[in-house]
Amino acid sequence: MPAYLDEFIIIALAHFFAVASPGPDFAIVLKQSVQQGRANALWTSFGVGLGILVHVSYCLLGVALLLSQSETLFTAVKYIAALYLAYLGVQALRYAKPSSEHENMTEHTVTESNWSALKRGFLVNALNPKATLFFLSLFTLVIEPSTPSSVQLFYGIYMALATWLWFSLLAVILSKKNVRHFFQLAGHWFDRGIGVIMLLLAIRLVV
Repeated sequence: MPAYLDEFIIIALAHFFAVASPGPDFAIVLKQSVQQGRANALWTSFGVGLGILVHVSYCLLGVALLLSQSETLFTAVKYIAALYLAYLGVQALRYAKPSSEHENMTEHTVTESNWSALKRGFLVNALNPKATLFFLSLFTLVIEPSTPSSVQLFYGIYMALATWLWFSLLAVILSKKNVRHFFQLAGHWFDRGIGVIMLLLAIRLVV
């Protein structure tokens, strides 16, 4: 591993800036933290981390090369991701109905299963073309072809764990009582904002 330390440092830095930049993963963790609470958001974060393993797997298997060579296949992935984000956006807008503060707070306490939270986070990350491009760049431009598969797998596991820990930290912060209360006071305006963000992300993926 010491022989690949320079390569690992480059990957770790690139991954940090990529995961810290606002995108679909951040939007969904924010939404779940405020509307569903800490436990749900942590499961969503775990799903996001598992989604990273999907990108790592197809890169190790060589599917990333196929995606880079096939514009039709990559476009199909983009449209599937855009449709899913648009679906989440429309869902948020549908529930963004004006109501009294008491009714609004009650609505947001309706719990979602851990499995649904995990699946939501997983799909948002696994279908994210931005992540596809990022891992495609890493595995074709940064990681040398001579780097053993075991070392590449280590890189992938590290990025999955780092992603999970990062969004778990965000979930803990965003689900704090005072932070949730601030967003919940905005009620349906918060839902509308998240819905619009999801729709804009979907449009951005397409265009």
